Amino acid sequence: MTLYDVIIVGGGQAALSVAYFLRRTNRSVLILDAEDAGGGAWQHGWDSLRLFSPANWSSIAGWPMPSSGEQYPSRDQVVSYLRQYEARYNLAVQRPVLVTAVERRDHDFAVKAGDRSWHARVVVSATGTWRNPFIPELEGRSAFGGLQVHSAHYISPSAFQGLRVMVVGGGNSGAQILAEVSQVAASTTWATLSPPAFLADDVDGRVLFERATARWQAIQEGRDPTDLPGGFGDVVMVPPVVEARARGVLHAVETFETLTAEGALWADGTSRTYDAILWCTGFRPALQHLESLGVVADSKVTVDGTRACDVPGLWLVGYGEWTGPASATLIGVMRTARSTATEIDQYLTAQVPA
Repeated sequence: MTLYDVIIVGGGQAALSVAYFLRRTNRSVLILDAEDAGGGAWQHGWDSLRLFSPANWSSIAGWPMPSSGEQYPSRDQVVSYLRQYEARYNLAVQRPVLVTAVERRDHDFAVKAGDRSWHARVVVSATGTWRNPFIPELEGRSAFGGLQVHSAHYISPSAFQGLRVMVVGGGNSGAQILAEVSQVAASTTWATLSPPAFLADDVDGRVLFERATARWQAIQEGRDPTDLPGGFGDVVMVPPVVEARARGVLHAVETFETLTAEGALWADGTSRTYDAILWCTGFRPALQHLESLGVVADSKVTVDGTRACDVPGLWLVGYGEWTGPASATLIGVMRTARSTATEIDQYLTAQVPA
């Protein structure tokens, strides 16, 4: 039986970032990735997906993303970059391996995928959120007779040609998908819980990272980060969204009260008929593999930074604000990946050999 120092579950940007920093420690590290190839969840993004920050603001640790000459990198460019990154640093990866359970033993962990198992002194969970799309349990959702697609499984607008479509969700994915679906659909409605907030046309996703940096600095200094201005859900005015605004389709209405077999009903009695609903309602952390440890509650694990409070030897990286400001972004995961690698090395050094 091979006993690794560290097993990282997941093969996307967070996993690669942690593995990069662990290279400096000479610890034995294995990445178990559920995908057939490198690139993480980016390879499941819709065809036209682009980042909303330039390549040099969309890189992980050690090697900047090469510029393609485009203002913002495409989905395929990000996938290629992550695959090249993995090869560049000769990271040890086994795939496809869908980890189904992590079990704590006396001095290490058993990481299981069906009837296969691996063993490690430390486990890093870096599975992200793509495998756990979230759709709210709204009244009448099961009764709606039309097509329902979550943004996780949206590929292109062609499937919505000539349909009456409602896009639900006010973030960047909702705005970008609305922008292109509205070009081919018979009609579109954009339903959001609250009015969308738009960044100015002359700024891009870099401002969101700057806000996250200010939040991280506040936490380090013991200040309340919620006192800082600006949010992270503001819509970036990438060219397709600007064009949609010019066509007059970038207008949101409040979320409906209930769905019906034919469409949706609002609190004021307004009813509308739809052929399809696109749910751009986000994701929850994909932590099913940690349920065997009994530490998952409300789709989260209690952490101190990225270290699990109730399971020695377990870290969680890249899931969003609760594991570090902007940690679910390419550039933003760098800080928590670095600190996690340092903590892991210190933990392993302090362990008394079995």
